[in-house]
Amino acid sequence: MSSNPKSVITIKATVKTTVEKVWSQWTDTSHIIHWNNASDDWHTTKAENDLRPGGKFLYRMEAKDGSMGFDFSGLYSIVETFKTIKYTLDDGRKVEISFSENAGMTDIVESFEAEDMNSIEMQSAGWQAILDNFKKYANK
Repeated sequence: MSSNPKSVITIKATVKTTVEKVWSQWTDTSHIIHWNNASDDWHTTKAENDLRPGGKFLYRMEAKDGSMGFDFSGLYSIVETFKTIKYTLDDGRKVEISFSENAGMTDIVESFEAEDMNSIEMQSAGWQAILDNFKKYANK
């Protein structure tokens, strides 16, 4: 059995608001359902979030036309309020998100291990689209 290291993809965004507001909108399920999609033809129909080390999250993402859907879920390993979230997806891939505020704006840096089914470019674009949607939501 080979143990090839996974490629890590990093995406970024800067939001024009405080880290406290960004944290709330990123982690509160009443907000997650409004921004957690890569395009307007998808939506998050269900969000559960037990934000603590050892806690689980589950977001149900579905095409609005009902043609397909999937669960995006994992287990938190590190939660440092207003700073860092680390988790492992159900398929074993690791994800790390950092939040840092500077002059009333918040930088978000998200790094995740790539999966093997889709190209690095496609994965990067998809995750970046969701992050950009969050940015748009948070900047309102």
